[in-house]
Amino acid sequence: MTTPSPLTASRGLNVVHLFCHPERDVDAGALRKAVDDATNGGLQVVTAAIVGAKADLCFMVLGENLWDLRKFQSKVQAAGLKVAESYVSVTEVSEYAAGMPEKMLNDRLFPQLPPDNMKAFCFYPMSKRRGEVSNWYGLPYEEREQLMRQHGAIGRTFKGRILQVITGSTGLDDWEWGVTLFGVHVDDLKECVYTMRFDEASTLYAEFGAFYTGLVGTLDEVLDATLA
Repeated sequence: MTTPSPLTASRGLNVVHLFCHPERDVDAGALRKAVDDATNGGLQVVTAAIVGAKADLCFMVLGENLWDLRKFQSKVQAAGLKVAESYVSVTEVSEYAAGMPEKMLNDRLFPQLPPDNMKAFCFYPMSKRRGEVSNWYGLPYEEREQLMRQHGAIGRTFKGRILQVITGSTGLDDWEWGVTLFGVHVDDLKECVYTMRFDEASTLYAEFGAFYTGLVGTLDEVLDATLA
């Protein structure tokens, strides 16, 4: 078996979200081994039971070497899960984060997931609008920076209730960012997204993809809900 040279981000971590359905009899033991091997190899694996028909469960996987994420995906599929939807991205620091304390920068590049006491889960992709009237990329940098600082200030009012993980996907997937939210309560997710949509950066310039909502749990908890 050949071992390819690692493929890493120049700064931060590779991330993949795998939204799955059981395709046949699922080998729970093989899934446990896949998760154990991944975490022992330095990956972070967040498991969530998805509510609704879009998927049954989600694996959010973060790690340095993209080959390791791809191998994990193969093991999930070999264990009897069909990847119905996926999202590929990297952790990043926004271009508008100049002057941010080093710890905050590192928390964005190297988040430790999942957060304690935040079991409500939501993921959605988003992009900035390029419309004829509202074109985010037609604005001067200074105006974009001001709007994003205002946007960030609103998001910080949810500290302690919501952890927001924004990963960049321009050139990697169909949208420009993936947004993963962890909340104390389900309605914390709702209130956060609702409130921030009234911010000008979102009202005029944001476009959103499909939302996936669920519950963060151990692999066994998620399988119990999925395969019951």
